[in-house]
Amino acid sequence: MTVMTNVSNANKKILIADDDASIRLVLSQTFTRLGYQVRATGNATTLLKWVFDGEGDLVVTDVVMPDENVFDVLPRIRKERPKLPVIVMSAQNTLLTAVSAAEIGAFEYIPKPFDLDDMTSAARRALARPADSEAAKAQARAVRDERLPLIGRSAPMQDVYRTVARLVGADLTVLILGESGTGKELVARALHDMGRRRDGRFVVINLAAVPRERVETELFGREDGDFGKLVEADGGTLFLDEIGDMPLDAQTRLLRVIDGSEPALNPKTGRRPNVRLIAATNRDLRGLIQQGLFREDLFFRLNVAPIRLPPLRDRVEDIPELARAFLLRANREGLPAKTIDAGALDRLKLHPWPGNVRELENLIRRICALYAEDLITARIVERELADHQIHAAGDEGPLTLAQIVERHLSSYFAAQPDGIPPEGLYDRILEEVERPLIQLTLAATRGNQVRAADILGLNRNTLRKKIQDLGVEMARGRR
Repeated sequence: MTVMTNVSNANKKILIADDDASIRLVLSQTFTRLGYQVRATGNATTLLKWVFDGEGDLVVTDVVMPDENVFDVLPRIRKERPKLPVIVMSAQNTLLTAVSAAEIGAFEYIPKPFDLDDMTSAARRALARPADSEAAKAQARAVRDERLPLIGRSAPMQDVYRTVARLVGADLTVLILGESGTGKELVARALHDMGRRRDGRFVVINLAAVPRERVETELFGREDGDFGKLVEADGGTLFLDEIGDMPLDAQTRLLRVIDGSEPALNPKTGRRPNVRLIAATNRDLRGLIQQGLFREDLFFRLNVAPIRLPPLRDRVEDIPELARAFLLRANREGLPAKTIDAGALDRLKLHPWPGNVRELENLIRRICALYAEDLITARIVERELADHQIHAAGDEGPLTLAQIVERHLSSYFAAQPDGIPPEGLYDRILEEVERPLIQLTLAATRGNQVRAADILGLNRNTLRKKIQDLGVEMARGRR
């Protein structure tokens, strides 16, 4: 990193507090070369004395100090000197640390090990703008939030944070419930990264993206040396995304593994895999249970500790912070830097967001890539939303099946990372349509497969195979 002394910095003093002498030295030398005055200490007591004496224009402090935790100190600093910006740094790079720093009013949270460019950039922003400026506060929150796995200060998100905080220290099975694009995998990763298994692997299997006939192989492996995801996650966390799409046969085997009646062994260790299970779904599992498509006993095994993620439409007050964070993230990834005005944020709050947070992020990326303007206005947002909105038929009558499918698929694409679904989409969509079509037809014919085959225009043997392959629940009656 190249640093140049700036004589205009000479009247600014930075107070550094860290019990690590090497970090104090590096930061002191860096800020001194930039022309700032610097005082450094290894304890919170001295830092508080300096602050209460009126010293310093910026505080850079570690969280854990020998005498006090900075989360206990910062409220006193804010009460005594509310306009003094404080940058919090910590090696405890967890969601809780970041959220706690935000809640107590830190100007920015920087995880250790930090990049000196990030640190000096944060210091310049803190010293260059009035601490009580709303624009400064918004920018500081955006920079901080952009690094967080979950963003939002709304009441629904605070409930999520509290639940996550209670579960990180335990090893319970967790079921994450929420619509597509709400951040279910981010919560699962946070539980893993913050928990006792953080040194193990975080293994994901998206059951909606795996062909039904390959689910058991993907999960439990084969005898030819393919160990499967269960063994791969040994010592860590196995995240079963879209558990509602798991075929019944695989559900039964998973239940036996959980109960211990099917001793799945890790060939590398000769022992049962030691895995924390986290499952997630955007489907109504209780409804699937009533339809015979999901095992009730497996549901109770998975639903030990549920976490419900709110849709974005229920926390619109988080949209400004999310939008600003996504703008910064897009810029870090090479897209042009942009800002967004209040009118544009108000227009974003009015959108229903069927694709939730992921749809918002994709919209921000799209605007950054396609529009030359540096400032995102309501006009730009309106134009982009109008181009991608699937309108209801309104006065023209009820939606056609094609319109309903188009609307659903539009939301599905919007909810995918970068707008790109996993491979195998064609077969998955056909399967989703076929299963309810066959099941409703069988229900209408009271299970008469000959009659159902005639209605569907299928050969009876073809229908029988589809019933078996799709796991269709049979109605009682003639077969």
